Amino acid sequence: MVNNLTKMKILKPASEVFEAFVDPTKIGNFWFSSSSEKWQQGRTITLEYKEYNAIVEILIMEIEDNKKIVFQWGEPEQERTVTISLTEQDDLITIVEVNEEGFKEEHSDFYHQLIDNKEGWVFMLTCLKGYLELGVNTLRTGLAK
Repeated sequence: MVNNLTKMKILKPASEVFEAFVDPTKIGNFWFSSSSEKWQQGRTITLEYKEYNAIVEILIMEIEDNKKIVFQWGEPEQERTVTISLTEQDDLITIVEVNEEGFKEEHSDFYHQLIDNKEGWVFMLTCLKGYLELGVNTLRTGLAK
């Protein structure tokens, strides 16, 4: 199995970056339209993309406040694990790493999946950066497929 790693520097403390992901009132400003509840370990969270008429469920496997979020998502035969790691370099800079694992090289669409996945994570992190650093919350619906 193969993983896909994406990183971005956010000019905010790790606590603010972490809350943007786990707080259902904030996630709609940069990623999904809505989240069913606050992200907590062991919970299944329902995420909605109203613009794409999509609903996704994720299982929160592990949470370490202000440092790490691990969840699983996808269909059973294509389930993948996502680890979001936050590394605070000082009080105002956080490196966000998103590592998605579980891509199968034997899948007929393997390279397309990796490229599409990387594009999605880069876009989400760019929207997160715009939201947290500049207060812009209208970027998340801008990706055209």
